[in-house]
Amino acid sequence: QVQLVESGGGLVQAGGSLRLSCAASGRTFSNGGAGWFRQAPGKEREFVAVINGIVGNTYYADSVKGRFTISRDNAKNTLYLQMNNLKPEDTAVYYCAARARRFYSGTYYRADEYDYWGQGTQVTVSS
Repeated sequence: QVQLVESGGGLVQAGGSLRLSCAASGRTFSNGGAGWFRQAPGKEREFVAVINGIVGNTYYADSVKGRFTISRDNAKNTLYLQMNNLKPEDTAVYYCAARARRFYSGTYYRADEYDYWGQGTQVTVSS
């Protein structure tokens, strides 16, 4: 059984940093795609970042580009999201998602392209 478990969320002041982790068990995703999404109250779930394939190409939403960094540790089967210079509008529940197949087209921003999801971790940024 595949499980994704996020951790690292919390309350931080604007301008601060947090690092989210997503530990995977049941299978590896080093050759596939793994990403982060977020959902704020009253809003749809939105793409944040993805790391793709064995090469590990990364892509980011414009709203987080230059502030967030996605990475993975294949030995630990863990995905990370380093979030710097956080803003109040980054407040949301953050979800990690993964699929065994890499993305061959630019559909990584679509939530329905992922097969596995974590339970989410709350990130709150105060002004």
